[in-house]
Amino acid sequence: MRAIWNGVVLAETADTVVVEGNHYFPRESLRAEHFVESDRRTTCPWKGEAAYLSVHAGDAVNTDAAWYYPQPKDAAAQIRGRVAFWKGVEVVDG
Repeated sequence: MRAIWNGVVLAETADTVVVEGNHYFPRESLRAEHFVESDRRTTCPWKGEAAYLSVHAGDAVNTDAAWYYPQPKDAAAQIRGRVAFWKGVEVVDG
């Protein structure tokens, strides 16, 4: 799977975990130079507190376009150390 935004491959792996229709990529599959930690936090009742990353690709910034759960609840243990995307980031096979 690949995560692509603004013509740039942000992450690539054969190992994603799908939860609620979102592909969670291993953190180490991200191309770190395209990500900056955000101050945004949200809470999911069964997954826990989500933290966000803003994506930088070319001259463009996509604020809070990726999220992860630093300390997921037990019910979401399978996404520990993984990152998912939204806000126009395309997740494609191959």
